[in-house]
Amino acid sequence: MHDIVPSRNAGPFDRLRPVVWITVSLVVLLVVWWSAAAALDNRFFPTPGLVVGSIAREVKAGDFFFHLGTTLARVSVSFLLAMAIGCVIGIVLGRHNPADHFFDSWLILMLNLPALVVMVLCYIWFGLTDFAAVLAVVINKVPNVAVTVREGARALDRDLAQMAKLYRFGRWKTLRHVILPQLNPYVAAAARSGLALVWKIVLVVELLGRSNGVGFQIHLSFQTFDVATILAYSFGFIMVVQLIEWFVLKPWEQSANRWRR
Repeated sequence: MHDIVPSRNAGPFDRLRPVVWITVSLVVLLVVWWSAAAALDNRFFPTPGLVVGSIAREVKAGDFFFHLGTTLARVSVSFLLAMAIGCVIGIVLGRHNPADHFFDSWLILMLNLPALVVMVLCYIWFGLTDFAAVLAVVINKVPNVAVTVREGARALDRDLAQMAKLYRFGRWKTLRHVILPQLNPYVAAAARSGLALVWKIVLVVELLGRSNGVGFQIHLSFQTFDVATILAYSFGFIMVVQLIEWFVLKPWEQSANRWRR
């Protein structure tokens, strides 16, 4: 996929090229979708116009942005907690072999534990609360972040570590100026892959046990077979996540990898 955020040295045409490609791609997708929906003429496969109409109806009723914002809040809290905890675990395991050997089987267990099981258990143990919902998402995401960051910690340049020790940087200064800059690409990669995973898990958590949010609205629409509303909320939140990807995570990843050039 072409980057939507061009490099600083790109010319005017180069800056517009990613936008042109994305625009053309979306137009083709809409044409294909509209043609298929018109040919099938089935209420379970609505046209883009019906989905847009559903969005307008939900916005007018005051529900659309409320539920989008509620889900975004859960995604944000879960994502930040999972990244923070996962990064700490990954750095510790990557830098200390005894801890890595001891906890490696734990990581494998958590990576293979079905997300649905974690959600159900959290709701049983802590009730149908936002705390249980966020905890379930964090537990599911932390192992993925830890594994990615652990690989980065294992690949740290030993010469730089020796230099920091020689110049008596201390632990905090070494972490800030030697370890974290090298880990940035791995953290950025974990963040980009993690955001897509987290919001999908949040939707399932909301569907199972919350009374608001995009997942809850999808659950209600499923009961009435309202496909247009299901797609309306889905595309609405996909667009929010895509904007975060384009304007936050992608530039961060590019910046994190710049030191390698």
